[in-house]
Amino acid sequence: MHELGLTRLYLLRAMYLFIAVGLGINFWPGLIYPPPTASGPGTVVQALLGTLALLAALGVRYPVRLLPLLIFELIWKLVWVIAYGWPAWRAGHMDAYASGTLFACMIGIVLVPLALPWRYVCRTFALERGDRWLRSSDASQTGERPVVSPGRNG
Repeated sequence: MHELGLTRLYLLRAMYLFIAVGLGINFWPGLIYPPPTASGPGTVVQALLGTLALLAALGVRYPVRLLPLLIFELIWKLVWVIAYGWPAWRAGHMDAYASGTLFACMIGIVLVPLALPWRYVCRTFALERGDRWLRSSDASQTGERPVVSPGRNG
């Protein structure tokens, strides 16, 4: 199905497990037992990161299929550090929350690129032909619905 070695698959699984456990410990207690007055933007972040923990747990089973999750993890952390963390640090305006977030983001920025199979990611998500946007010409002429296979060239 894919050409990644077993060592790379275990490295990916370890990364997903690290994310799932880290986020699960920090965010799932608040999702399971929310305070009765919970509302506001903090709850959106908590729900989003709780969902990320669930998907990362699924990545332990399907490490290649969930590679976009690791790419998302890397990109959002880079965006936060560049747009918010680094400027706040340079200006000397780091509170405890920002310092903790910067530390967590830097861990991800270092570890996720080490786990990602970059050649596979580039080949699959940048160079490989994307899914079609329109009906195939055969199906549109006969009036039949196109068959979409779950394979890579579907």
